[in-house]
Amino acid sequence: MSRISEKFMALREKKEKALIVYLTAGDPSLAITKELILALENAGADILEIGVPFSDPTADGPVIQAAAQRALKSGATLTAILEMIKEVRRVSQIPIVLFGYYNPIFVYGGEKFAHHAARAGVDGVLVVDLPPEEAPELQEFTDASGIDFIFLIAPTTGARRTRQIAAGATGFLYYISITGITGTAAPKIADIETAVSKLRKITKLPVAVGFGITTPEQAGQIGKTADGVIVGSAVVRLIDENRNSPDLIKIVADFTGALKKELQ
Repeated sequence: MSRISEKFMALREKKEKALIVYLTAGDPSLAITKELILALENAGADILEIGVPFSDPTADGPVIQAAAQRALKSGATLTAILEMIKEVRRVSQIPIVLFGYYNPIFVYGGEKFAHHAARAGVDGVLVVDLPPEEAPELQEFTDASGIDFIFLIAPTTGARRTRQIAAGATGFLYYISITGITGTAAPKIADIETAVSKLRKITKLPVAVGFGITTPEQAGQIGKTADGVIVGSAVVRLIDENRNSPDLIKIVADFTGALKKELQ
């Protein structure tokens, strides 16, 4: 059983919902990303999504796009990110999902990537631009390495395709709460409740909801329905706003703690 599955099982027993926090690796530096990972775990984050910066992040909103550009300028490569995760694993067992686009993985080599990611301590991958029809070219290697393959499901995804995606996914399903890019609109709670209810009829995987969640109150509302809540742009924005502050780590950790409080 993967660390991701173990985490959701442990939370279910405690009647808690998972707080999944997204960080862009290398923004503002990989050293600070490592500090943030450890601080956010202590503050209550259950799972971390570590974004691999890419020059053309088509599914991401302006906040995360800007973070990706800053991270690339700071030298955050896939190789360096895997090395940073390896360092985290010396002191932490928090589940880590690599979130990104296929091009850096393709250039790295799918089989090599899966092997190195597993050795570094990666628990799951979410490749935004790798649809189910093309996913097997990478998933055969991640499956063999014991890495969960996580898929996105959008409000516009049809019933047949949703079943296809759910059948191939492991770890959890990531339900996109809004149409469009990240961090640009607020989710509608009633629509999420309806969508999650439908998903529960076709899968036993946990369902985590992301996109547009910016406040602890929103997280708490969505947590009443979903198994997990994913917060990305709000955290990335907070990091950017406080990048020059000596209290950066504390500010982001405090926000994470407030989010988690609403999910307990």
